[in-house]
Amino acid sequence: MRILGIDPGLQKTGWGIIESEGHKLSYVACGLIKTTPSLTLPERLRQIDDGMCDVIKKFKPEQSAIEETFVNNNSASSLKLGCARGVAMVVPARAGLVVGEYPANLVKKSVVGAGKAGKDQVGMMIKILLPSCGEVGEDEADALAVAICHAHHASSAALMGGKMAGAAR
Repeated sequence: MRILGIDPGLQKTGWGIIESEGHKLSYVACGLIKTTPSLTLPERLRQIDDGMCDVIKKFKPEQSAIEETFVNNNSASSLKLGCARGVAMVVPARAGLVVGEYPANLVKKSVVGAGKAGKDQVGMMIKILLPSCGEVGEDEADALAVAICHAHHASSAALMGGKMAGAAR
């Protein structure tokens, strides 16, 4: 199964693609969709939409997963992040992919073994679990971690009759 993991953001949306065969995981690709700060919000959202469409067209994932975001104290920032997350979710859904949603602490626990792990620990484990990925930035590492989390939970769901918590279609 080819899985697209997404770490949403308005400035940078990280994406990562892995292959999952049973318990074996392999790295396919990862990258960033960067938006232009001087553009309007709708234009920046279109950049995310275009970038996500390109990733799906090029790598043809079979499923996708996105990290749930926490609401911070700045409501304007939270709303903008929510818009970016919405675009990052609707593109794979529009392509007919399952979109699993996972809280950050579950993603970290799935990859590092601890829900309160730091970004450096996540990045280190990504290098161990997917050694062929080489050096990746925090956003790409987070996206790959989301994909790994989905691989673990999707295989568990398959064993339980196909019901996957947090999946939208």
